[in-house]
Amino acid sequence: MKGKVWKFGDDVDTDIIIPGRYLVLRDEKELAACVMEGCDPEFSKKVKKGDIMVAGKNFGCGSSREHAPIAIKGAGISAVVAESFARIFYRNSINIGLPLIEAKDIEGQISEGDTIEIDIDKGILKDLDTSEEFEIKPLPDFMLGIMKEGGLINYLKNHLAEIKEE
Repeated sequence: MKGKVWKFGDDVDTDIIIPGRYLVLRDEKELAACVMEGCDPEFSKKVKKGDIMVAGKNFGCGSSREHAPIAIKGAGISAVVAESFARIFYRNSINIGLPLIEAKDIEGQISEGDTIEIDIDKGILKDLDTSEEFEIKPLPDFMLGIMKEGGLINYLKNHLAEIKEE
């Protein structure tokens, strides 16, 4: 994954990601048009396919709504990198195939607008503007498989026979 960085701080909650008034929407593209409106009403117009969000601690805290990761993925964000994620947001994101990358103290070391490249398999994040490399927390193979196949539903469709045999 490679993309331009959009930075956010600590404790970015689901109401910032997708305000509650949009919870009546179900379509990924409609949700994407409102993503991050809580902190930047123009964000959805500025973000490009493949861009990457970088944040601090506890990204995705708040409600358990799946709308938040769906809106992020629908906006074309290829991954969210943060020091930590709220547990239910983390699981919802994996379930829909939105890669979440944990990296210690990352938010203070990457600048907005930089281009970063993430190699999940090697466990490395590289800032292409500064040539700095950062270690990322490895994901279990099972979760990597879910993300690489676009989410839990696709994973289950493709591996149901294997799962039944176990």
